[in-house]
Amino acid sequence: MGSHNGQVQELPPPLPPVNTGDEPLPVEETKRHYHVGCPGCQLDEANKASSSIPYRNFCFIWIICLTATLPIQSLFPYLYFMIRDLKVAKEEQDIGFYAGFVGATYFLGRTISAVPWGMFADKYGRKPCIVISILSVIVFNTLFGLSTTYWMATVTRGLLGLLCGILGPIKAYASEVSRKEHQALGISFVTSSRAIALVIGPSIGGFLSQPAQKYPKFFSKESIFGRFPYFLPCFVISVLAAGSCIACIWLPETLHFHDDDKVEAIEELESQVGGSKSTENLLKNWQLMSAIIIFSIFSLHDTAYLEIFSLWAVSSRKFQGLSFTSQDVGTVFAFSGLSVLVYQLTIYPFLSKFGPIKTFRPAAILSILLLTTYPFMSNLHGLELKILINMASVLKNVFAATITIACNILQNTAVTQKQRGTANGISVTMMSTFKAVAPAVAGIIFSWAQKHISGLFLPGNQILFLTLNMVSIMGLVLTFKPFLSLSNPMKH
Repeated sequence: MGSHNGQVQELPPPLPPVNTGDEPLPVEETKRHYHVGCPGCQLDEANKASSSIPYRNFCFIWIICLTATLPIQSLFPYLYFMIRDLKVAKEEQDIGFYAGFVGATYFLGRTISAVPWGMFADKYGRKPCIVISILSVIVFNTLFGLSTTYWMATVTRGLLGLLCGILGPIKAYASEVSRKEHQALGISFVTSSRAIALVIGPSIGGFLSQPAQKYPKFFSKESIFGRFPYFLPCFVISVLAAGSCIACIWLPETLHFHDDDKVEAIEELESQVGGSKSTENLLKNWQLMSAIIIFSIFSLHDTAYLEIFSLWAVSSRKFQGLSFTSQDVGTVFAFSGLSVLVYQLTIYPFLSKFGPIKTFRPAAILSILLLTTYPFMSNLHGLELKILINMASVLKNVFAATITIACNILQNTAVTQKQRGTANGISVTMMSTFKAVAPAVAGIIFSWAQKHISGLFLPGNQILFLTLNMVSIMGLVLTFKPFLSLSNPMKH
């Protein structure tokens, strides 16, 4: 169509899709306008002109999300030793108690700021939010590595969580930067990047902490890395974050800076969820909120698992631990991270055809069964132990990645583009609340378990992993009716 004053063009409607009989025919979009100077419109036009997968943008998303996520769990392999060196715990069994609160402060900060960051991204764009978040990683992650007191470590972690508001907007961004048929792939790049970062991050922490002790030929005790034994892993992550900040230059903005797309967004959502008017109020959108609650429960489980596994693996055999070094834990996480990457690129694209629910439930059930075997691994030694613990860790992280992708798909298909930043902000707020509780509670339970090795009914380490499984069972039960609400396309 012709343009009016060079500002607005009405484009012809797309050709109707072919119905194969396997899926319900989607409702056509009746109106679509192009606004000159709007970055969101420019990106939409580029996506219409090309049906290819935007691997370039997906790779930038993957790198940025990776570096923003690396600090979250990178401290766990050495946190036990860091708390010990800061001399805040009076007894060895109390180290887990103090470690839990350091891990919790990051998620507490993110809980406070998640919704404001989502609103910021919906008003000013996804890209500014992403850049500010990466800059906060560079500054506060570095300061954490230079911590000389327990309170400095706690405060810097809290500020990092407060100012790194990337999690919600990057998920919205990944679902907007490509055509609709590539949306699941875009979200899988975010979730796979996060899953890998949550595994590689601890491996970086495990290999690079205490470098003067592990690699005396390269790092002297008088150097900055000798005086600050936990600075090197933080410094490496901050350098990677600086590189990803440069990559942000080539990121296109996806937000539409005009008003008429709100009407289109409402029409689009109504076609997906049967014209429900309640979607205007996100808190009343039960399809969204039920998915967020389930995601939050499994986020609590994953965070508690990573902390408990890291503390359990490095704890002494007399406390039914594995007596691993931080480097051993780093090796386990590195191998798991590589395996998750291979899984995401080779196996998951085939599984995604079954839909989020049909991949979610089997992964949750298998994860529960796997975790019941963990307490008995403390009876193993040597090569047998290392092979089995690596295999178990790979499977556990593959199941966790599958669940996370499914939850993100359920959330982002429940809202429109204009709502995704705020919706993901709500998701991050609730998830971060659960994750803030997870390390603190996990640390307390771990400390209790070490003091009750000979329990009345079960040994302390078995109660530890049984508690984790109870959380997974609760989340699995909630994926069934009447709790979880699904739109018709998600039921297929």
